[in-house]
Amino acid sequence: MAAPSLQDGIDQAGSAVRLLWKPDAEPWLPEGIEDEYVGWRREQAAWRSTVAFLDLSHHMSDTFVEGPDAVRLLESVSANDYTRFEIGQAKQFVPVAGDGNIVTDGILMRTAEAGFVLSGIPAAQNWVKYHGEKGGYDVGFITDPEARWREGRDARLFRYQVQGPLAAELVENAFGGPLPEVKFFHSTPVALRHARFRALRHGMAGQAGYEFIGDWQDAALVRDCLMAAGEPLGLVRVGALAYPTASMGSGWIPTPTPAIYTDPDLADYRAFVGLFTYEGQNPLHGSFYSERIEDYYTSPYELGYGRSISFRHDFIGRDALLKAKEGVTRTRVTLVFDAEDVRSVIGGGEDPGYVHSYARNRVEMAAGELAGVTFQTDPVDHLGTLLSLALVDSEWAAQGTEVSVVWGRHPGPGTSADADLGFPRVRATVQPAPYDDHARRRYRRNA
Repeated sequence: MAAPSLQDGIDQAGSAVRLLWKPDAEPWLPEGIEDEYVGWRREQAAWRSTVAFLDLSHHMSDTFVEGPDAVRLLESVSANDYTRFEIGQAKQFVPVAGDGNIVTDGILMRTAEAGFVLSGIPAAQNWVKYHGEKGGYDVGFITDPEARWREGRDARLFRYQVQGPLAAELVENAFGGPLPEVKFFHSTPVALRHARFRALRHGMAGQAGYEFIGDWQDAALVRDCLMAAGEPLGLVRVGALAYPTASMGSGWIPTPTPAIYTDPDLADYRAFVGLFTYEGQNPLHGSFYSERIEDYYTSPYELGYGRSISFRHDFIGRDALLKAKEGVTRTRVTLVFDAEDVRSVIGGGEDPGYVHSYARNRVEMAAGELAGVTFQTDPVDHLGTLLSLALVDSEWAAQGTEVSVVWGRHPGPGTSADADLGFPRVRATVQPAPYDDHARRRYRRNA
């Protein structure tokens, strides 16, 4: 019996929203690492004040795309520019559906003239594989899924990050001197003892740093060398609780809802994608509820990917995306929650501690009108409050604008979208995204 498809799940549930709405869903945390090594607060502080070590080897899916038609395929399914894409360079992968909304992002690194590896949430990888297979492209695919789907097998790649004010000093300690100067999201070949791998100039928290990527057989050696080089600098290993909070500084909005659920032209694609996938299981929840799955879709421009888009080639969704460029109505922002409201509303009068959520919560103006929706909410210890990444109507996106976040769990189908459920409000102030000054002003200055 064939495994159920995404379309099977939608048909059985009655709609995409009914399939995905899970008001009591637990938030995602990365697997394969401890929840905490020295406490999430100290781990957060490390990438701001000293240097942090992050292990990204276990929670992402990697799809290797190789063959004579690799570039032609990738050009046809994404808005990225492939005319200026060096071996060893990485780009934010931007695939869009026919309506111009994002399918989900990923990190695409060029490994050879006709070779790439696409990393991250597997939804973008499914998009590439489907079109590669259906379009008859001369390419091959190898997918190495996240750890929970590997059935005990080792990963193909290790992926470690070091970042923070002392990251450069750690690198000099480990490699016996500074690494060659490379642009943001470019890499250089490096070696430690017998291990040869790549150093990508990149970081997750908006701070200076490198990401080291190589064959899994060298993972332990490279990890131990980096940890030893960082020990005299106060290196702190980052656990699963602190890791996702890095997005609060970098402004990266994770887990956008793929724009694939209702377009009749994508019926065959929904039959291709399995039900027990990101597309079929990633939950929607929060105080913002709509029966229309399209109300959860996002444009690459809203997510801040405009600089990654090129219209110098044809690709799926090109015309719709070009039209959307002139009609962007929402802006990515950071919401800084009022600390007193956090204690009273969320903490019941006390410090709520670690609060981690991907809820789509309503963002409202004083009169109760909808101003936007949150995507991720996390604590930032040195600020003493919570931050939230959100998309808000551009008229309300000015720095300092005061809004309220409706804190609650709409029950979903069977209850009106605009029902008064008595949810409390948490006051918040609009600030830029990325929130971190380094990420906003200097992070990509030599990209």
